[in-house]
Amino acid sequence: MGRNIRKRRSSMATKAVAASAALALGGGGLIWANFYASAHESNSGQNQTKAANAAAQVATISCPDVGQKLTNVPNGAKQGVATELANLDKQITEAYARLASTRQAQAGDASFVQNAITGPLKEKRAATIDRIRINIQRSGGQFDNSLSQLAACTTQGTNNTNAGQAGNGQQNNGGQQQNGGQNNGGQQQNGGQQNGGQQNNGGQQNGGQNNGGNAGQGQNGQGGNGPTAADFVDITKVQANAQLGVGANGLAANGNGGSRGTFTSNCGTNGNDNHNTDNVIVAPGVANGAHHLHDYVGNQNNDAFASDQELLGAGTSCQNQGDKSSYFWPVLRVQDGSQDFDQNNDGGGKEGNVGKILQPAQAQIKFVGNKKGKVVAMPSALRIITGDAKAFVNGNANANVNWSCTGFENKVQLETQYPICPQGSQVVRTTNFQSCWDGKNIDSANHRTHVAFVQGNGTCANGFKAIPQLQVRLVYNVPAPKLQNGTVVNPYAVDSFPENLHKPITDHNDFINFFSKNLMNKMVNCINTGQKCK
Repeated sequence: MGRNIRKRRSSMATKAVAASAALALGGGGLIWANFYASAHESNSGQNQTKAANAAAQVATISCPDVGQKLTNVPNGAKQGVATELANLDKQITEAYARLASTRQAQAGDASFVQNAITGPLKEKRAATIDRIRINIQRSGGQFDNSLSQLAACTTQGTNNTNAGQAGNGQQNNGGQQQNGGQNNGGQQQNGGQQNGGQQNNGGQQNGGQNNGGNAGQGQNGQGGNGPTAADFVDITKVQANAQLGVGANGLAANGNGGSRGTFTSNCGTNGNDNHNTDNVIVAPGVANGAHHLHDYVGNQNNDAFASDQELLGAGTSCQNQGDKSSYFWPVLRVQDGSQDFDQNNDGGGKEGNVGKILQPAQAQIKFVGNKKGKVVAMPSALRIITGDAKAFVNGNANANVNWSCTGFENKVQLETQYPICPQGSQVVRTTNFQSCWDGKNIDSANHRTHVAFVQGNGTCANGFKAIPQLQVRLVYNVPAPKLQNGTVVNPYAVDSFPENLHKPITDHNDFINFFSKNLMNKMVNCINTGQKCK
């Protein structure tokens, strides 16, 4: 154990111009600026103009998510398949870095991206998918040959959020996914788009690129790696879209009937800086499998190499020592030109995640019941991931996002934009987890199909059992970004895979259950009898 990074953030965090953030991307942000200058100064022919226009529209790379298509991986193949899936992520990250650092070459050659980036990427992915096939078949499993058709990737502009979603096949719970965490009502459709102007205007198209010259001023986030001005909205100008009683403080999961109790676990706010860029659920045994930094509360030994036995024997930051569960989520950073401890690390600045890490002012962990009936205990080592870290390129099928501000949570919940909160109000991230379990498995091949959201009437479909619903509410003191002339100054954003451009839709949350049997039984009893327990 011991890969978890516990470095104290210096109170004298080094101030640097935001150009250093662009340099951390291999110069991507500054190259955007240079590209746009040269493209306008040297349009000596039609081919150059076409190439420049094509490059200007390319912001990122979108690849089908092979992992979400997997339905059955034999035990003997799980580690090998997980390793190869992590290789697919690494290949995309490397291809995106090349895309971001070759804008001038793209400006001079309309076929550069296909020949030098997406073409070679397809070949690498085809070989990796074939190794997944070999792993599965070698262990006696059946391989879906249609997965071999997922090698090809496309390029995507920031004005087309879901261009890469075709073929990802992520609607995995019989349509239940639309419930978006079951407490969110109609929030999934809103995302602040009522404000129109920003979501669809030029700010969304620029991806930081059209304003590359401002990279040195910290505008439009990381000089091309996001976020952009269109990713923010003044919450006071958004039409109310949240149902009263629903959202961060609502108990729509258990409503006025069924199991109405709650159980709260106080596990701190990661004040000891327990971080790493792993994800033991999705990429076990792979260092930097997440390609972004996580906050960890609860279990203190969670890294890519932790076994269930090691996690069960670990220490916990939770006040009730019977809760050794692991709760983890991507860190939130403010891009004010300062550097944090991971500026030169994989998953940090080297992969576009730059700026000062913000510790939550509050991290509220609560479990609630089911409005139709009683809940059953969760099994030890049950894994649940909710939301989609790749939702910007995958599409919204698995997105489960709620952004708001204190004082607005029962009025406005945002999905596709970060809120700019008024003075005295704090930024809030709320996640409501799946609360239906198949009754058998602690995980599944795509890490999703063993759990599901409740249906609209509160019941669990397909014979699934109702379990306590985990609700995580994170509150932050965030300096309000400023929108100026189509750019954003001092933005904040969640860490993300670099090709997902730090879009708010990519927020996600992870949980591994390691409650003691006695404490889990207490939780279930409290919820089923209508008590409020800790």
